[in-house]
Amino acid sequence: MNFDMGEAEKQICKRIRELFAGDTAAELRQMEILPMEDVRRITRHWLTSLGEAGYPMSSMENGRNSVSLVAKQEQLAALAPSLFLSVEVSIRIFGRLITLFGSEDQKNAVLPDLISGKTIGAVALSENGMNIEKDPLNTMGVSSTDGFHVTGNKGHVINAPIADWIAVAGKIDGREGPAFFLMEKESKGLFMGHRLATLGYEGVPISPIRLDDCPVPPAHVIHPPVDRAVLQTVRMWEDQVLTAASLGLMRRSFDAALEYAKTHRSGGKPIVAYQEVGFKLAEMLTLFQTAQLLAYRAAWMSESEDREADVLAHSAKVFCAESAEKVASDALQILGGKGYVCGNPVEAGYRDAKYIQIAGTSTEISRMKIGDRVLEYP
Repeated sequence: MNFDMGEAEKQICKRIRELFAGDTAAELRQMEILPMEDVRRITRHWLTSLGEAGYPMSSMENGRNSVSLVAKQEQLAALAPSLFLSVEVSIRIFGRLITLFGSEDQKNAVLPDLISGKTIGAVALSENGMNIEKDPLNTMGVSSTDGFHVTGNKGHVINAPIADWIAVAGKIDGREGPAFFLMEKESKGLFMGHRLATLGYEGVPISPIRLDDCPVPPAHVIHPPVDRAVLQTVRMWEDQVLTAASLGLMRRSFDAALEYAKTHRSGGKPIVAYQEVGFKLAEMLTLFQTAQLLAYRAAWMSESEDREADVLAHSAKVFCAESAEKVASDALQILGGKGYVCGNPVEAGYRDAKYIQIAGTSTEISRMKIGDRVLEYP
């Protein structure tokens, strides 16, 4: 198991850092308040720029993670947390869905513009809540002479207000297993709710959608194999993205706390010279490094198709998500009054951390899945 990055991967991470130098962070924060057309334009711009910098835009062939991918994701998640989620939902979740389960015509119609950053994708998975385990699919496609007519509601859809394509999970009358209905943003019967005001990741465009007898042609329906747990697979992709988001959050919080501890003086010396601050930084770094190792190991097992890959992915999600909240909390403690004021990366990271714990497979449900898997072992 080799976690070393080659020179090519290091250069890509360097180019990503260079992209976000200067006033870029302030510009990205404006995405919280800009009209959706401006948010769509900016997101497309960054999708193109990231692709040109070497960020993986087409590593969707097998739906598996790799260690080098997680390292690049961590880099972007640390520099631009909200943009990271929008980019990854479009590429790593929507793109993988088309790549693995779409027809050749669907791939040809969607993937070229998606990879180049010209279009943005979204996936509407859960219904009114945020989980799929206790909230079964009620979205239904009814067969008709021109294809299907889809009716249903989806509560929290990342990228929905800016997406060119939305893959909506639902059922088809008379067919086993879920299907995905590909909706274009101007589809008849597709109604977009107001953008949700969220506690964290405010720059991410999230909204509910409603489907009211929405016509979908047969060519826009994805029929995954009925013997595949496709909803759980897509949820696992979400968990992988959120695990990488946790690493970026910890890196961002730790770096901010370390810089402040070195430069802020109290009692005539930098506060890093005080033992209690040094201990707190040491604990933060230990959690961050441990989370990195677990996330990289989970990615390595996914890449190698190990039979324990799914339980490691859940373990990584739990540990990384909860460590992110702890690291952000300790960083805020070190910054003191400055950390409590809105607008700094530590304060933002503290709020972001809670979303990572409840999105995808929540930490509580992840623990249940880990326990169930442990009981299966001989």
